[in-house]
Amino acid sequence: MSGAAITVERGDMLGETFRRRITEVYVRAFADDFRGFSRDASKLADAFEHMLLLERFHLALVDGEPAGLASLTEGDEQLFAPDRREILRHLGPVRGRIADRVIRSWFMGAHAGSRPGVAEIGFVATEPAHQGKGVATALLTHLLALPQYREYVLEDIKDTNGAALHLYAKLGFEVYRRRSVRFSRRAGFNELVSMRLAQDTPPRAT
Repeated sequence: MSGAAITVERGDMLGETFRRRITEVYVRAFADDFRGFSRDASKLADAFEHMLLLERFHLALVDGEPAGLASLTEGDEQLFAPDRREILRHLGPVRGRIADRVIRSWFMGAHAGSRPGVAEIGFVATEPAHQGKGVATALLTHLLALPQYREYVLEDIKDTNGAALHLYAKLGFEVYRRRSVRFSRRAGFNELVSMRLAQDTPPRAT
């Protein structure tokens, strides 16, 4: 990818033809979290494809191909509009109900400090072939340059995700909450870290 330009586009601007590809990036990046529903990435993409609200996702592109993504919401905006019947159709009655319940309880609803003007960044992910090549930095720089926001939060980052925490700190985010998790040995991490950035003026996009 040497010399390749990274561009960032909002999902709805890319259009419905990109919906499946955006979903596949999402599923691959968080496959470990979805393992209880299915280990088949294609089946997970089938189940989740319908529910992504494309205007909430920003996609990094390298030579026109998806290289990473991040979500952005403000206040009580949602990322997903799940249809239980569609999820059950692909994951089955037992795992489908569990998946639907988890999506609604964990990934829907605003965080405790949400309010208009505060943007929550989430689901930051880079495709394996593009890791370490500036994709996440390009995504975050793009989001931090949006003129309508001055304050950003990143909620519940696993403390084992050192690379992400380092990048966020480098961009000016500061930790404002640490939350211990139960059954940390089983979960594979000890704390969920939340970070915040307030800026007087947005940085210039690169």
